Amino acid sequence: MALELSGIFETPRDIVRSKLRGMARWSLRLLMTIEHHLEKRCSRRTLLELTDDELCDVGLTRAQARATTSKSWFLS
Repeated sequence: MALELSGIFETPRDIVRSKLRGMARWSLRLLMTIEHHLEKRCSRRTLLELTDDELCDVGLTRAQARATTSKSWFLS
């Protein structure tokens, strides 16, 4: 009877593994979010380095490029 019930309940080792997997998934999502924001920041700063002709090719004015660059890092 005791052996049958032990298969139903999680052992402490299973609980720890489950918690570690959850923390690993959360950490990975956090790192991916930070990486995404850093890429956006880099591409926004690149806009400032473009000439007026290059900005025109992209469809932006110098003022729009400045406005985009001045956005906060956590905004879209």
